[in-house]
Amino acid sequence: MKRKCLLLAIAALTAFGCSFAQNRKALKINEVMVQNESSIVDEYGNRGAWIELYNSNFGPLEISSVYLTNDSTNKTLYPVPLGDERTKMGKRQMVIFFADADATKGTFHTSFTLEPGKDNWVGIYDADGLTLIDEVTIPASLPAGASYACVIDADGNETWEVRDGSTPTLYITPGGENTIRDTNRKVEDFAHYDPNGFGMAVMAMGIVFSALLLLCIAFKIISKIGATVSRQNKAKAQSKSESTAVTAKDVEHDSGEEIAAICMALYQHLNAHDTESTVLTINKVKRAYSPWNSKIYNLRQLPH
Repeated sequence: MKRKCLLLAIAALTAFGCSFAQNRKALKINEVMVQNESSIVDEYGNRGAWIELYNSNFGPLEISSVYLTNDSTNKTLYPVPLGDERTKMGKRQMVIFFADADATKGTFHTSFTLEPGKDNWVGIYDADGLTLIDEVTIPASLPAGASYACVIDADGNETWEVRDGSTPTLYITPGGENTIRDTNRKVEDFAHYDPNGFGMAVMAMGIVFSALLLLCIAFKIISKIGATVSRQNKAKAQSKSESTAVTAKDVEHDSGEEIAAICMALYQHLNAHDTESTVLTINKVKRAYSPWNSKIYNLRQLPH
């Protein structure tokens, strides 16, 4: 039993570790700016290089204990501190780290900075300091005030592009989606292939009736299982009662002669003088003490 519990615990921990690692894989580098001239400022009012991380998962993601670095030989250059509530990212949310080489300013200030005019590599490593989660190389040709952003097309392919805000499609979006979707391609395709909504109605009814059918099947199976268990318990109870009855029958009883002899002996012992007319048997009867018949409590006693 203990061995089974231990194996189950190990399996649960392994599954939790795998799911946690898969969740960490959802962490992406979304946008980077090396020379910040007119973009966002930190909580101290300073402008500096910044790195935007993105939680691509549809659930919350804790990023504390991951490592940010700009040196592939030093994978644990800046560990994201533990204990900060802000390191818990919501689903599909972004968080910005300022690369100002001053980690004493807070959780979201890294211990390294990005240098203009040269290729800057940025990577995210998992808590083990070995597993690379995501990486990007910012080209040296990135203009001042421009950002390097990841764009995902309709087919899910990732591409990186330089954004300087010169056109409506090259906007810089710190803390926001790099691609603003004003339409939903799936909705448009559905409206194109099913303009009257018959397909939607059939699909909805099919889902509802399928769910009801599955519920009926499940309840029927559960009732059969319950009936089977009840029959088994009843059969066990009957077999136990029958075995008890057989055991009781097998017990050897005293014969009638023996019982008569025992009764006669008891009678002779308890009533030894009843049949003798010349012997008087006197048995002393002990009366129980009661204060009602005690003379010390009568009213004729004078008080002291």
